[in-house]
Amino acid sequence: MVKYNGVNHLAMATGNMDKTIRFWRDLLGMRLVAGIGRQGYRHYFFQISETDLIAFFEWPGVKPVPHKDHGFPVSGPFIFDHVSFGVETEDNLWELKDKLTQAGFQVSDVIDHGFIHSIYSFDPNGIPIEFSWNVKGVDIRENPRMADTQPSGITKEGSEPNVGQWPAVDKPTPIRERKVYTGAGSELFHGIKKG
Repeated sequence: MVKYNGVNHLAMATGNMDKTIRFWRDLLGMRLVAGIGRQGYRHYFFQISETDLIAFFEWPGVKPVPHKDHGFPVSGPFIFDHVSFGVETEDNLWELKDKLTQAGFQVSDVIDHGFIHSIYSFDPNGIPIEFSWNVKGVDIRENPRMADTQPSGITKEGSEPNVGQWPAVDKPTPIRERKVYTGAGSELFHGIKKG
């Protein structure tokens, strides 16, 4: 079975990379670790943790989205509600709340969700963000909990993956046929492709 090691990166979009850098790098303290681009296109990566990144494409004409409260139901086509970033200590949560408030960003009160304490805000692009601290002694990864009073039948199957629900791979790609193609960013490590 595949073993995941975190979120490699979340890919967002911005119309103003400078404002985005000021917020994510300078206010939140996430290192800017890679940047690729050309006329009319940029793709920059910020380090969240040892294994996780958030990235932004800068495209001309992208405008910040209107604020939508985190978790507030919507109807019609929709794809993304918010992203939550974990912090190491409860003090970190309060430090972020103070920094965001001082910088003029709307930020919620600290909310107790039982297993996490969270604050909610928005980045300059209107992206809804949450910051969460894991409550000591409560680890839903070790001890999953389900408090839904009307869970679906599939939910009642439990927390572990239910293998056999999808077709098994019967023809894996042979090693000799595995080809990796050059893409944007390879120039950072392999030199400029001459063409």
